Amino acid sequence: MNTLTIDIGGTKLAAALINENDEILQRREMSTPSSTSPADLEYALSQLVKPYKGLAGRVAVASTGIIDKGILTALNPDNLGGLNAFPLQATIEALTGLPCRVLNDAQAAAWAEYSRLSASVQNMAFITVSTGVGGGIVLNGELLTGPHAFAGHLGHCQADPQGPICGCGRIGCVEVIASGRGIASAAVQDLEGKNAREIFQAAQSGHAQAQKLVTRSAQAICQLIGNLKALLDIDCIVLGGSVGLAQNYREQVEQLLSQLPPAYHVSILPAHFQHDAGLMGAAMWQAK
Repeated sequence: MNTLTIDIGGTKLAAALINENDEILQRREMSTPSSTSPADLEYALSQLVKPYKGLAGRVAVASTGIIDKGILTALNPDNLGGLNAFPLQATIEALTGLPCRVLNDAQAAAWAEYSRLSASVQNMAFITVSTGVGGGIVLNGELLTGPHAFAGHLGHCQADPQGPICGCGRIGCVEVIASGRGIASAAVQDLEGKNAREIFQAAQSGHAQAQKLVTRSAQAICQLIGNLKALLDIDCIVLGGSVGLAQNYREQVEQLLSQLPPAYHVSILPAHFQHDAGLMGAAMWQAK
C-alpha cells in the first residue's frame, strides 16, 4: 500500500508518495503560508495533496510543533506564522478521505534515522537545525513522544540564561541561538537583514562576524549534545536540517565537543535521509 506523506515545516510544505519498500515515487513542495489564518493553511494543504488523489491508501503527516491528539500547536508561534490549535489530523482526513496518523516532524525524522543505524544502537537522539531547532529521542529502541507529545523538543532546552527571548517565551533557548532564524536575527552591521544561507556563505569567505555567528550556533548545539549524553547516555547523535547539514557545520560541532571532558563525547552522524527525514519517518511510523 502506498502512503501519502506530508511534511509541514516553518518555511515549506512537502508531500511524497512512498511505497511499501520506503521508496519515494513522487515528491512535490511549496512554501508554507505566512498568514496566521487556518483557512490559508488548509487551502495550501488541499493544493499540495490534490495530485495524489487515488494513489495512496493512507496518509502520514510530520509537522513542526506539538501534535497532541491530532491538534497542531506551535510551541514557537513564529515558526508557523502564529497558527495555533489547528485540527491537523481532522483536516487532512477531510481533504483526502483517508486514515491519517500525525507526528512531530523531528520525532518522525528521528524514527527514520534510527531505522538506518546498526542494530547495536538502542539509544540515539536526532537534532535538526533549520528554521528552528527540533529533535527526537529513541531509547531502548522506542521513540519517545510523551503523554502530551512534548518529548524531544530539544530546541527549547536552555542554552544561555542571559540570551534573547525565544518565540516560545523562554529566555535563551537553543533554538533562538542556533537556528537559521536565530543566526540571522543576531547579525548586525553589513550582515543585518541577510538570511542564514547568506551568512554561511560569508563565513566560508572568511567574514569574521559571520564566522562568529556560525560558531555561536555550533556551540549551542555542542552543549545540547553534552547535556543529552549526561542525561541519557545516548549511543550517537544524528544531525540534520539545512543548518545542521551545511558545509563544515557538523565538523565544527565535533571540534567543540572534543574540547569537553571525554565523558561527554559521542559520535555525531549526518542525517541519512537529509531533507526527507520527516517524510520517511512519518511513513515508517504509519506502517509501524
